[in-house]
Amino acid sequence: MKYIIKHDIRGRIRIHVVQKRMTNEYADSLQYYLDSQPCVISAKVQERLGDVVIRYDGSKEKILDILKEFHIETMNVPAEYFQNSSREMNKVYWDKIVTHAVARGIQNVCFPVGLRNIIVVCKSVKYLWHGVRTLAKRKLEVPVLDATAIGVSILRRDFKTAGSVMFLLGIGEILEEWTHKKTVSDLAKSMSLNTNQVWLWNGSQEVLVHASQIQTGDMIKVHMGNIIPFDGVVEEGEAMVNQASLTGESLAVAKSKGASVYAGTVLEEGEILLQVKEGSGSSKFEKIVTMIEETQKLKSSVEGKAEHMADKLVPYTLAGTGLTWLFTRNITKALTVLMVDFSCALKLAMPISVLSAIREARTHQITVKGGKYLEAMAEADTIVFDKTGTLTKAEPKVAGVIPFTDLEPNELLRFAACLEEHFPHSMAKAVVEAAKERNLEHEELHTKVEYIVAHGISSTISEKRVVIGSYHFVFEDEKCMIKDGYQEQFESLDTQYSHLYMAMDGYLAAVIYIHDPLREEAQEVIKTLREMGISKLVMMTGDSERTARAIAQQVGVDEYYAEVLPEDKAKFVEKEKAKGRKVIMIGDGINDSPALSSADIGIAISDGAEIAREISDVTIGADNLYSIVTLKMISDRLMKKINGNYKKIIGFNSGLLAFGISGMIRPTTSALLHNISTLAISLKSMDNLL
Repeated sequence: MKYIIKHDIRGRIRIHVVQKRMTNEYADSLQYYLDSQPCVISAKVQERLGDVVIRYDGSKEKILDILKEFHIETMNVPAEYFQNSSREMNKVYWDKIVTHAVARGIQNVCFPVGLRNIIVVCKSVKYLWHGVRTLAKRKLEVPVLDATAIGVSILRRDFKTAGSVMFLLGIGEILEEWTHKKTVSDLAKSMSLNTNQVWLWNGSQEVLVHASQIQTGDMIKVHMGNIIPFDGVVEEGEAMVNQASLTGESLAVAKSKGASVYAGTVLEEGEILLQVKEGSGSSKFEKIVTMIEETQKLKSSVEGKAEHMADKLVPYTLAGTGLTWLFTRNITKALTVLMVDFSCALKLAMPISVLSAIREARTHQITVKGGKYLEAMAEADTIVFDKTGTLTKAEPKVAGVIPFTDLEPNELLRFAACLEEHFPHSMAKAVVEAAKERNLEHEELHTKVEYIVAHGISSTISEKRVVIGSYHFVFEDEKCMIKDGYQEQFESLDTQYSHLYMAMDGYLAAVIYIHDPLREEAQEVIKTLREMGISKLVMMTGDSERTARAIAQQVGVDEYYAEVLPEDKAKFVEKEKAKGRKVIMIGDGINDSPALSSADIGIAISDGAEIAREISDVTIGADNLYSIVTLKMISDRLMKKINGNYKKIIGFNSGLLAFGISGMIRPTTSALLHNISTLAISLKSMDNLL
């Protein structure tokens, strides 16, 4: 790639790509390439200017070498990256604004007055018809106000005012639509399917392969708690599938042989063998966009209040116009009142503020599935944390395998990994990773694997029934026992680790030590959240009382509960809500799903179980817990901005009313100032909150 350095300071460089025109495909390929470089902190490719701004860590020479090595011909960019790009959409809307403004300028400068007036009358038909249709529905809403202002101006032959009003309304409509679609697109991208590996059924066993290898007609196995990665038809098995992401249904739907299932839905219970209908899974993005655009999930109550207030103010504005004319007999003053519309700014600025906040959250690796959850975050006073993978690190490690049988520790670990690799839990991942580190390769030794939520796994290996999970599951539910001669060893197990128990044919076979260190930032995050107004911080875990107490003391939560089941977490959330508290639930596992659903706002860790991410209202990055603090800050500042917008809108427009009624400004000036203020407040609402 040939380029010219336009600006260069330490850690930041701006270059210009030497070519006639930069296409969207070229820009996306370059963006993908730069984002994949470890030394690049951030990169912004401006396709219109042909410029690239890069913030980097390291030497300038390294960045220059990276740029020289870029060749679009050799780039292998995933098709989904291009499909989800918003460059084309941004270009379309920017062109709309430019075209709208240029057309207005040409019309005013080049066209004769008579022709300009005819154009204004023709354009007014859309607004007048919209107003008439609204009245026909017996509603007094904003379209009626717009139609009245434009209609009266035309009747008074004040075509300039009517044209100005329609021009500014048009700009506002384009900006609102652009902001809404951009935010929906960003939100849909973050909710889009992100499945890297799937279980391919080759006729005799399951093989873990990359999703890109799957072709139409292939057979894949989907296990409990996982996202269904492709559209397809069930060939074998029965399952309950959560389709909320596509249909909004709150209850899982039963699926059996012959039933169709869709990419992005979640298998809550059971297991299915699926014949792939659409190999790429690319339809998921479009389905999510449709779901978001058709649902009211994006609406927060403050948006609803703004729209309701906006519509309620319309009759008062019309009444004020009539009273002004009645008392002053001055049509100019009456029109000035009509031109000042509180409702336009309210209806435009509030949704833009919320959608922009959702978009900003995405830049911090926070996916918010609707504006009402930002409002709930701002109002929350109680947070319930899961322990494993949430307050503790997302990557626990196997510290040791203690055998309670004649089998070697590595053989026992191999059996455990064979079962655990099917399930998306941090402890399961630790077991699988430990087996890989010890080069313990295995084929599928077991029969069908059964997962019991919050307890463990059961299957059959070499005609032996094997169970692996918690103490409660292995010893109390499964009634497993300890062989003679091993009781003393069992009682002397190291208490600094979490324990994962595995039994074979009714007898304990191994205890796997799991080192699950506390996140370094956990204590500081708890402290900061308390300072930000969260009055009750609770930790709930299925771990033992001993482990739970130690972690709770370290992080500084107000309360902790040990050895809890999924239903216990959900009941606790419901009990707190019944007391009038606003509850946040934060978790990462399948066992957290009921509580995530019950909470006012459920927050899932991004690399946790897929069903937890699907059910949750917010997903945060797995890097650290400061994302929760960031989300709280964005939510608090959003509410502050919205309240500030109310004051600005009411204050400025009230001033315009006073000046208009006193005769100090004319209707044209009033309309211009009103619409400019509406756009200014709306554009300001798009600013980042942090």
